[in-house]
Amino acid sequence: MNFSEEVKATLWKIIDEMGINVSDYTVNPEKDFSRKKKWDFATLVKFIISMEGQSLKNELHKYFGYTTDCPSNASFNQRRAQVSSSAFEYLFNTFTEHYQNASDKRFRGYRLIACDGSDVNIAHNPADTETYFKCGKSKGFNQLHLNAMYDLLNRTYTDIVIQPSRIENEHTAFCDMVDRYNGDRNTIFITDRGYESYNNIAHVIEKGSYFLFRCKDICSNGIIAGSKDRLPKTDIFDCRLSLILTRKWTNEILNNRDIYRHFRNAHSFDFLDLDEHIFYNMNLRVVRFQITDNDYECILTNLPDDEFSIDEIKKLYALRWGIETSFRELKYAVGLTSFHSKKREYIIQEIWARLLLYNFCEIITTHITIEKCTKKHTYQVNYTYAIHICRYFISKMAEKSPPDVEALISKEILPVRPGRHDPRKVDHKKAVSFLYRVA
Repeated sequence: MNFSEEVKATLWKIIDEMGINVSDYTVNPEKDFSRKKKWDFATLVKFIISMEGQSLKNELHKYFGYTTDCPSNASFNQRRAQVSSSAFEYLFNTFTEHYQNASDKRFRGYRLIACDGSDVNIAHNPADTETYFKCGKSKGFNQLHLNAMYDLLNRTYTDIVIQPSRIENEHTAFCDMVDRYNGDRNTIFITDRGYESYNNIAHVIEKGSYFLFRCKDICSNGIIAGSKDRLPKTDIFDCRLSLILTRKWTNEILNNRDIYRHFRNAHSFDFLDLDEHIFYNMNLRVVRFQITDNDYECILTNLPDDEFSIDEIKKLYALRWGIETSFRELKYAVGLTSFHSKKREYIIQEIWARLLLYNFCEIITTHITIEKCTKKHTYQVNYTYAIHICRYFISKMAEKSPPDVEALISKEILPVRPGRHDPRKVDHKKAVSFLYRVA
């Protein structure tokens, strides 16, 4: 059994074990899946994982081999209504944890976890006030917000928080994911600007791990602006900054605002109160470096300066772009831009299924060695095509003629061209119509 078959067998085993205790994953445990029908639990889950962006009828015929015995749309919708979205969340977490250390790539002994968010367009539904946005006289649109933790070197999602976009809170989601992270302490959490927050930093510190936060520059209104008088006057620097956080408000705090940070009751900080935990000491490393002739980046971290120089910090932050690339692959190669339902619960089922398929593909792909190399380029796997191969591999059609997954993926390669960049094109967002689907 090669590695891809082993990964598939592991996924199928988890699904079969869930089917044995199916009442733990259904909406009505007493009666759901109590009758034997075409749609047993395992078949339903496998079908949802394998779905692409075509219409539901096409997906059903393709999965069941265009036979007259193909289930109807109604039967599928009736069955999926009995399955809780938490079943797919459990399946994602169990499968991902099983392979968490299978390909343990690290940066100088540290696991790199990036955190970021992305909006996911869903079907137009003005009645869903938590996801609906109205822009002027336009029709409006609905969105969910995907908060993700992503292992940059092993190329897998480790944790997800799905929120309605109207009430999204990336800071709360970040803290929740850090708190339940079960990896070792030699982990660096890397975030882009927008996540800078004393509370976020404190959650990483309490976890015993490391952080690397891009923050607003010293001349803006970011969290280090109040201490700019204590920072070097040079354009580029690497220094230490000690702060005392508190909710008290005394003359000493008022007269030493460069050292103390006062939090009002409305400000979120989970490790302070007015009784037992009055003060919280925070030691930060502030790194500022030049990226263009007139632009500078500011980084907050607690990484030891004897291990990580400014150049190493720059390399670490540059690696964060991997999560942006993963969002593109997740949306357009895996198919997170189109769903087969208008109900939010069913959409969340498919989001977890798409994330599971992404991890399934990346776990297999990272074990494939690309040997081709020329004087001009090294080569990497074509991840878009690799996802298509893995999707076919888990389909029902592959049971009759299983493909050689490793050989197929290793043939589809692309040259690595470092230094390429393209300005981000900002456009208004729309929900994808049911009349138009990605292939």
